[in-house]
Amino acid sequence: MSEILNVIRYTVPAVIVFITAYFLLKEFFHQETKKREADIRLEKVKIMLPVRMQAYERIILFLERISPTNLVMRVHQQGMSSAEFQKVLIQTIREEYTHNLSQQLYVSSKAWEMLKTAREEMIRQINTSAAQLDEKANSIDLSNKLLEMSMEKMATKKALDFLKEEARQNF
Repeated sequence: MSEILNVIRYTVPAVIVFITAYFLLKEFFHQETKKREADIRLEKVKIMLPVRMQAYERIILFLERISPTNLVMRVHQQGMSSAEFQKVLIQTIREEYTHNLSQQLYVSSKAWEMLKTAREEMIRQINTSAAQLDEKANSIDLSNKLLEMSMEKMATKKALDFLKEEARQNF
């Protein structure tokens, strides 16, 4: 009987120490895992933040480049007919868009939809302006008509405002 009491006397404290150590180590490893996950998330943010900010910058640059005043000034060449100028304007917008397609990965779906809408609206404005001119019109006539139409409705302004606000909220 005394042997059983001696075994119990030594076993019970050992079991209590083991259980305590088990739960302490379990909690310690759980906290370490959470800390490691937080460090990984922080590292991702450090890497992704500049990339996302650059995407917003590139998309805003795209919208600025396809705005009527900038587009006309950049693309216009003397001696072009209205039809040739229309074709060059639309081709320039499409090339700019294609060049920036990968940026949709870094912005919200709504921001990308607004960009696409602005692009489509700009192309529509160019086609509408060209349709209002006669066949003998030159590139200056189309430029004037396009700038006149853009004064009433700037296709890129809404998308620009949205992107700027979204960038401010995210960063």
